[in-house]
Amino acid sequence: MHLMTEPLRLSKRMSELGLCSRREADEWIARGWVRVDGVVVSELGSKVLPSQRISVERQAAAEQSKRVTILINKPVGYVSGQAEDGYQPAVALIKEANRWSEDRSPTLFHPTQLRSLVPAGRLDIDSVGLLVLTQDGRIAKHLIGEETSVDKEYLVRVRYTKGDKLPDAELRRLNHGLTLDGKKLKPAIVKWQNDDQLSFTLREGKKRQIRRMCDMVGLKVLGLKRVRIGGVKLGNLPEGQWRYLGADEQF
Repeated sequence: MHLMTEPLRLSKRMSELGLCSRREADEWIARGWVRVDGVVVSELGSKVLPSQRISVERQAAAEQSKRVTILINKPVGYVSGQAEDGYQPAVALIKEANRWSEDRSPTLFHPTQLRSLVPAGRLDIDSVGLLVLTQDGRIAKHLIGEETSVDKEYLVRVRYTKGDKLPDAELRRLNHGLTLDGKKLKPAIVKWQNDDQLSFTLREGKKRQIRRMCDMVGLKVLGLKRVRIGGVKLGNLPEGQWRYLGADEQF
C-alpha cells in the first residue's frame, strides 16, 4: 500500500481505483473529463495524493459504456492476439456474417468496434473454445491482471501413455502438487468427465499450462476446449462464431 502522503500519477491512481485502464485515464485527462478535488486536471503526468478525491465527467462513463466485449468460440488454427507465422488472429472472425444468430444483445455491429479490441487472455493455436476480446480496460484488467481470481474451466481429451489408466495419485498431483518453471502451481480442480475426458478448472494461465501438466503425469492431450471464464459460459455458441457479452453477464 502507498503511504498516504506519497503522490502518484493520476492515471495510475485511477486504474487502481478501478475507474478505467491507464490508457483510458490518459485519454480522459487530455479531454478535460477528470477532476481532482473538484478541479479539472488536464495535464498528462499530473500527480495526486491517495487522499485526494477523483471524479470523472459523465461523458467518460457514456464513452465507457459504448465499449464492447465480444465472446468468440475460437477454432483451431487461429491465434489469440497478433497475426503470427502466417496464422490469422481470432479478431479476423469478427464480422457481421459470423455473428451468432441467437445473440440476444441489442448492440449493432460496426467495424469501429474492432479498434483497440484486445484479447483478455490467450488460447493456444491448437485449442478451441471461449476467447474474450474487449475494448474495456476494466474487464481486461479483471481477467488478466496480476491479482485476478477469475477461474477458467477447460474440457481436455486425453490418452494415458504409461499403461491402462491414470493412477489416482497422479490425478491428485494434477490437483495440487505440480511445479512449472520452478514455481508451484496454484491448486486446480481436475476431475474425470468420462473415460477419456478431464475437466480442468484453473485460477492461472501459464503458457501451455494444461498440456505441460498433462505431460508431467504421462497424459497426451488430444483436444482442449475452454468452456467457461468466471460466470460466463461458452454454452451453445458455434465454433468460429461470436456474440456480445450480455448486460446481465459478469465474469
